[in-house]
Amino acid sequence: MNHHNTTRKLGRETKQRTALLRSLAISLILKEKIKTTEAKAKELRPFIEKIVTKGKEGTLTSRRMVSSRLGSGGVSATKKVFDVIAPKYEEREGGYTRVVKVSNRQNDGSRIAIIEFV
Repeated sequence: MNHHNTTRKLGRETKQRTALLRSLAISLILKEKIKTTEAKAKELRPFIEKIVTKGKEGTLTSRRMVSSRLGSGGVSATKKVFDVIAPKYEEREGGYTRVVKVSNRQNDGSRIAIIEFV
């Protein structure tokens, strides 16, 4: 039975899925707005919101946790979370990202969305 299985598998195995979410999160942090499929954007939202919430704490432990969530490629992204993004949302309780549905992709018809920081 599939009760309470909320994560989308995105057609990938577990390690491939975490690598995809890490790379999408790093891209979103560095560019602050990315275009991807709707399913990936919806799956990225809770991943990135937890990172920003940890960034608001500002402790060494939270910095290490964010760094481990983003992996070894996210050194500059970790720095940007703590220096730029988290201070912007100091007064905000949650809901740091917005998913805007754009259109369907021309070649395969998959739904495209833009995920960006509010």
